[in-house]
Amino acid sequence: MKIVYFYQYFTTPKGSYGTRVYEFTKHWVELGHDVTVVTSIYAKSDIRAKKFIENQIHDGVKVKVINVGVDNKQGIFLRIWSFVQYMVISSWYGLTLPADVVISSSGPITAGIPGLVARYFRRRKFIFEVRDLWPEVAIDLGVIRNKLIIKLAYWLEKRCYLASHHIIALSPGMKTDIQDRFGLSNVTSITNSANIELFSTLLESPNLRHLQPKKYALYTGNIGEVNNSNWLFEAALILRDRGINDFKIVLVGDGQQKDLLLKKKEELELETFEIFDLMPKTEVVGLLQNAMISLVPLKGNKILDTSSPNKFFESLAAGVPVIQNTNGWMKEFLEAEEVGFTLNPNSPMELADLLICLIDGEVDLYEMGLRAKDISKSEFDKNVLSERMLSAIVNQ
Repeated sequence: MKIVYFYQYFTTPKGSYGTRVYEFTKHWVELGHDVTVVTSIYAKSDIRAKKFIENQIHDGVKVKVINVGVDNKQGIFLRIWSFVQYMVISSWYGLTLPADVVISSSGPITAGIPGLVARYFRRRKFIFEVRDLWPEVAIDLGVIRNKLIIKLAYWLEKRCYLASHHIIALSPGMKTDIQDRFGLSNVTSITNSANIELFSTLLESPNLRHLQPKKYALYTGNIGEVNNSNWLFEAALILRDRGINDFKIVLVGDGQQKDLLLKKKEELELETFEIFDLMPKTEVVGLLQNAMISLVPLKGNKILDTSSPNKFFESLAAGVPVIQNTNGWMKEFLEAEEVGFTLNPNSPMELADLLICLIDGEVDLYEMGLRAKDISKSEFDKNVLSERMLSAIVNQ
């Protein structure tokens, strides 16, 4: 089967971003399918190009790289411009690339356009993958305020859902939202995955960057308002004020608030707070495996309750319990499986209190970690989920 995947953030494990599409498409190629990914240049990805359009191959996956940059630090209009450029050029591939199936992965919602082109002009089977509920997330968080853009985005969202032969939602919450709003039944929830072998195999000599094993809580990803990064900083301040000086809250990544938080750390001489630059996923593994706890914070906003962050799955695969603060499916999962904690996103005091309890050994994190590893093997293995998605595609 020939599959064309429109995804603007393609990354291999050498990059610093989620590798779901890489892992899935690599496995599909191993199963005998012909897969082409059409992507752009994301700041956290390892994918780079010298030409404006460059053909690459990564572990058997054909990758057409459109040399258009996307970065979380870009202003809203520059990001929209990068999305539009990708949309226009990838639509040409929607018209011309041989395909039995085309998959458009959103957000941004503009990634749906090349899939619609292939659906209506080439009569291809169209699969719409929902990684975030665009444009709802962008509108609710105030990223998009222009009424015309909002109207166009909602129209495009509805068109993508109604035109899809099947919809893949990355969380149960997204699936429920789509079904409730559009009355559709052709929706399958397939969460983000984890490379179980990569994250659960203990590294003998990890580079911990001067950190002491089990003496830090780790966050990896975007450093910004949506990710509630200031919540982590304020908790680190409380730890210092409580006399906890041998434990750190550690962030690995980049984003809009990184420089500001580094400046505040320096001004306050805050030793309980640390920020490292972006690292390849293969290097993050050692840091994650040796963390006392993994942090998966998000801003307290109802639309974010449907989120499906990569770090959630990778942490559990590494056997590290999770602290998060949404009130959706992740909270229900952690409570049911007893592999983590859900806290108030507006209370850094609550985070500091819990960390002190964990430091004092009041909770058996070792047993929680064992349960996390076990459930990851059955629920979040990349090959299991990639085959589940392939089955949903084939059976439509």
